[in-house]
Amino acid sequence: MTISQNPTLDTFEGLFNEAEFVYRHLGSNDTKQAALLSAIGYKDMDSFIDNTVPEPVRMHKELNLPLAMSEHGALARLRAMADNITVNKSYIGQGYSPVRMPAVIQRNVLENPGWYTAYTPYQAEIAQGRLEALLNFQQVCIDLTGLELAGASLLDEATAAAEAMAMSKRMSKSKSTQFFVDDRVYPQTLDVIRTRAKYFGWEVVVGDFETAKSGDFFGALFQYVGKEGDVKDLTDVISAVKKNKTYTSVVSDILSLVLLKSPADMGADVALGSTQRFGIPMGFGGPHAAYFAFSDKAKRSAPGRIIGVSKDAQGNTALRMALQTREQHIRREKANSNICTSQVLLANLAGMYAVYHGPTGVKRIATRIHAMATAFAEVIRNNSDSLSVVHDQFFDTVVVDCGSEKLATQIFENADNVGFNLWRINHTRISVSFSEVSDQEDFNVLTQLFVNKAHNLPASATVSLNTEHLRTDDILTHPVFNSHHTEHEMLRYLKTLEDRDLAMNRSMISLGSCTMKLNATSEMLPITWPEFANVHPFAPRDQVTGYISMIDSLQEQLKAITGFDEISMQPNSGASGEYAGLLAIRRYHESLGETDRDICLIPQSAHGTNPATAIMMGMQVVVVKTDENGNVDIDNLTAKCEEHSTNLGALMITYPSTHGVFEEGIRHICDLIHKHGGQVYMDGANMNAQVGIMQPAEVGADVLHMNLHKTFCIPHGGGGPGMGPIGMQAHLAPFIANHTISPVHNAQNDCSAVSAAPYGSASILPISWMYIAMMGRDGLLEATKLALLNANYVADSLKDHYPVLYTGKNGRVAHECIIDIRPLKEETGITESDIAKRLMDYGFHSPTMSFPVAGTLMIEPTESESKEEIDRFINALKSIKAEAMKAKAGEDGWTLEDNPLVNAPHTAAVITADEWTHPYSRDVAAFPLPYIRQNKFWPSVGRVDDVYGDKNLMCSCPSIENYM
Repeated sequence: MTISQNPTLDTFEGLFNEAEFVYRHLGSNDTKQAALLSAIGYKDMDSFIDNTVPEPVRMHKELNLPLAMSEHGALARLRAMADNITVNKSYIGQGYSPVRMPAVIQRNVLENPGWYTAYTPYQAEIAQGRLEALLNFQQVCIDLTGLELAGASLLDEATAAAEAMAMSKRMSKSKSTQFFVDDRVYPQTLDVIRTRAKYFGWEVVVGDFETAKSGDFFGALFQYVGKEGDVKDLTDVISAVKKNKTYTSVVSDILSLVLLKSPADMGADVALGSTQRFGIPMGFGGPHAAYFAFSDKAKRSAPGRIIGVSKDAQGNTALRMALQTREQHIRREKANSNICTSQVLLANLAGMYAVYHGPTGVKRIATRIHAMATAFAEVIRNNSDSLSVVHDQFFDTVVVDCGSEKLATQIFENADNVGFNLWRINHTRISVSFSEVSDQEDFNVLTQLFVNKAHNLPASATVSLNTEHLRTDDILTHPVFNSHHTEHEMLRYLKTLEDRDLAMNRSMISLGSCTMKLNATSEMLPITWPEFANVHPFAPRDQVTGYISMIDSLQEQLKAITGFDEISMQPNSGASGEYAGLLAIRRYHESLGETDRDICLIPQSAHGTNPATAIMMGMQVVVVKTDENGNVDIDNLTAKCEEHSTNLGALMITYPSTHGVFEEGIRHICDLIHKHGGQVYMDGANMNAQVGIMQPAEVGADVLHMNLHKTFCIPHGGGGPGMGPIGMQAHLAPFIANHTISPVHNAQNDCSAVSAAPYGSASILPISWMYIAMMGRDGLLEATKLALLNANYVADSLKDHYPVLYTGKNGRVAHECIIDIRPLKEETGITESDIAKRLMDYGFHSPTMSFPVAGTLMIEPTESESKEEIDRFINALKSIKAEAMKAKAGEDGWTLEDNPLVNAPHTAAVITADEWTHPYSRDVAAFPLPYIRQNKFWPSVGRVDDVYGDKNLMCSCPSIENYM
């Protein structure tokens, strides 16, 4: 069925036009699609698809999904689910707190496509705004932890703790295989640590400080403050364990560090935690940016990304991603971690929270929270003989022992009845965690609940923490945290940074393998609805039936699309999905008593995260060759299967291939792996070529991760958030990740977690639900067809200018194509990097550079780009090729050493400088094609010096003079 873009006006069906959104999402209408088809030699879409997608993988049936819904209809359906969510006042704590996101930040960052549609800042010259925001985030982490360096965010607190464990093993001089975990650590953190430790072959020992001091551990993890809110000085225990060569990490409440002595002052090697309290809604568990701070000596062993300060070609201060830029792709199975996506948008929000409030503002908030907790504890102490306050030293959480189970139950249930969620620790103990949103009215209710009389807050705010617990150094002293405290100042600062970035609200971002498509406004609206934003992940299940309904509905949508029997929504990134998929495979083999099936076959062309993930799962990577067409070498695969038949655990394969081609032999490949007792893990990075045309489960995959931040429209956010749920065949379904506190309703009790929250970054799932609902059964198929058509149109248009590296049997590519720059480089010396930088002058972000093949550009136009935009991009690449050849020929005095490509990008300052010494004109430098004059984007810095940045690593905010 084809959806009409121009429905008839003589029927109510046509007048209502429920499928209107489909053509809002697709970049080209029927007429333009016909022009695209004609340009590559086809009369209709069906013949093109028949010639592009191999018959053996085609599903030849309609997706089992409803037809398209209108935008307002889908929002109304989702609204009905949200109405079944009860948003109680949350005093649960346990690592998640209610917050107030400043409205100026919500409107101008979170809800602004200039921020949320940007890509990971690999092209630094057109990402200086995001990079500065991330540098601010790093500076906040450095200031509050006292450590020398900090990364640009990890996925969540629990996985950051697991990364700290792995880094401890790399850094420690101890030969022990035991890792100590403080028994005061949050249960969800311990759960993820245990999952990760098992397949590294490490033993997790949980205990008190005396256990830590007396044992032989390669690493130790302490909680500051503890899960019951108690504050303990860790100085002595850290000093003691370090004498045993134990590398120490401290999980710290970021807001408590505004008042408390820093982890560095207590001797910690690493400090980590969540920055959710800096203005990020709880969101039923995420997304939230974890922070990870460490000493200088650990900089080359730390996981994730670091933003560093460098200089550009003109000697000006310029920012860039340093050291770990594509670490897992370069080092593959030797990588420190499999991290690919981080939480950039959330880190930017948290950093801006600190910028807006400044040191005085955050101290006021932290002190208010602590003083309210102190006042509450005093009411309990002074007004009840049956109640007692358990801990003398706390930051925000007061644990009350009710003396009897009956009284504890009564208080807990009464709180629920008046709309307050407390935390039940055990039969007699309840904890009350105060937050930024706690106020006088809440204090009245809470005191009434516990002592049967409402009390007002006292006139004086008391800090009850002992002096030795308090920090004495200044925080957030950099000018950026002391300059933007009025809304006008903040608004203009955010706009200044936004204007330094090239995002999808300006032009297409044609990144192969990254699927930068439309993130529609209607998809984004629900994420800030209070029902989706303000719910605690451990809220009672009877309060979140609407949330679970939405998640269940999305799971059913994804089952219909992929053909799998079960979906796990817990993995909160694509790499986390890879990990969860291999985890299910390993658990499955173990259930059969086949614990030695630890060989993981991975094609040469695979994403770098694949081998890194396999190593994290304790598997041995065996590389499979690819043939001259970029396909898996079947003979080599057969030989490897036979060689490792007894121990074959899995094959990790991307489909369509990382080379952008539908491999004809995928069914045979899957059958071959199964014949030798292995399981097929399919990497879902390229699902945008599959939806509605083929089903991964039907062709033989056992498990697949889906990048919801690619195919299913969650925006990239400048490098995160993402979601990477996995689909599984029935035999793997029992082995999905569960959760120790809030059980996943379709998981087994003995399956530990991979993420901190039961459903990962749940609050962004409405984006994908809306996309699938509004596209419907037929719209999703239309999107896939157009994605394939656009990619083949690009390949055909460029093939006479740049060789297209890989094609399928009929000369067709899938949803992306790879153009080979190596012949041009050999002929002229012009590199793929020169082309990437010159594209900035044309107003475009570069395609994926040197992946999966060095010296190439991988282009994915997606279905959302119009023919006109694609033509502008094609013309830019043709013009750049002509410029390279002109430099080679020496026309008009151009040389291979001095031409617009090697000097790109050209900033406004360079173009308007008094002196101009180049053989080409300023006009050619700035406006190489006519359309650019109407829509010029100026890179804010010249070409960034990567070598200088790595040799002189600096990941904190430079002084303000550096920008002058």
